[in-house]
Amino acid sequence: MKILFAGGGTMGSVSPLIAVYEKIKKDNKDTEFLFVGSASGPEKKAVESYKISFKEISSGKLRRYFSWDNFIDPFRIFLGFVQSLVIIIKFKPNVVMIAGSFVGVPVAWASYILRVPILIHQQDIIAGLANKMMANFSKKITVSYEPSVADFSASKTVLTGNPVREEFYSCNPEKGYEVFNLNKDLPVLLILGGGTGSQTLNEIVEQSLTDLLRFVQIIHITGRGKKVDVVAENYHQFEFLTHEMTEAICSADLVVTRAGMSTLSELIVTARPVVIVPIPNSHQEYNASYFQKNNAAIVLSQLSLTKENFVSTIKELFFEKQKKDMLVENISKIMDFSGAEKVSTELLSIAKK
Repeated sequence: MKILFAGGGTMGSVSPLIAVYEKIKKDNKDTEFLFVGSASGPEKKAVESYKISFKEISSGKLRRYFSWDNFIDPFRIFLGFVQSLVIIIKFKPNVVMIAGSFVGVPVAWASYILRVPILIHQQDIIAGLANKMMANFSKKITVSYEPSVADFSASKTVLTGNPVREEFYSCNPEKGYEVFNLNKDLPVLLILGGGTGSQTLNEIVEQSLTDLLRFVQIIHITGRGKKVDVVAENYHQFEFLTHEMTEAICSADLVVTRAGMSTLSELIVTARPVVIVPIPNSHQEYNASYFQKNNAAIVLSQLSLTKENFVSTIKELFFEKQKKDMLVENISKIMDFSGAEKVSTELLSIAKK
């Protein structure tokens, strides 16, 4: 059995693919895997840390707004398509899986032409443009949440939950305290800006740091090249984490994050209370709204975010146990936990036909 995964540009589309890889590798040790991603994204380092073979292709985006890159990216996408044809002809996969990424679009087109079955996975609440473009070429579509089912053909869409990597199912907070040299007498606040970091969150953290450090210690993932120029006791700053992200999440008493569904799914499995600051005017607002409607997260708008409401929201959750416990209880109910198993079953079923 040979399986080709495609995704990247950000870590959002990579995490569920790795989770499916882990599940299949565990039960089918002879399976061969190849991951196709972008040259510029963070995915190569993460994928290779799992000892999965990696190939780069040229990639571009189809934007719904004016950008000079819109004139160049069609050529990048065509080059990626040609590269994908070569990779698929050489690797001869039985099936291809893509988890919603523009890197995957030329791979999907090449797979369809070469008659290799395709499974696409929809993580976010609302279908992204990449998945919409690939849906007609796919044999099967798996979705993480009930509202997404209506976005695709009923005959090939299955509700599975979102695949989450194995390590998140065996949370050990004590290990996180060792890895990050944390103070056992202080609660832990984890702040994430998504796979590429968030300058907005970094700035609000810098402004709020003195107030926050009065009652918490902080693990802050800033994003590559976005380091905050602050050194303080009980403030632990990192540009990027791979395997240590499990320990960071598991040791956290509260998480502040963007609304990427990979991260939110990891917080569901680990039952962490969360404050979400979605990227404005993006699919993340739909993700955040779904969690908010289910009383599974506190949502703050970036457009009205201030040092005062940021600090007060975090402080309230640390000192009002009942509200925090409610978030933990509700986030645990919002998604099926067996996503990796269910998606793997669907993937293998179309590979063997």
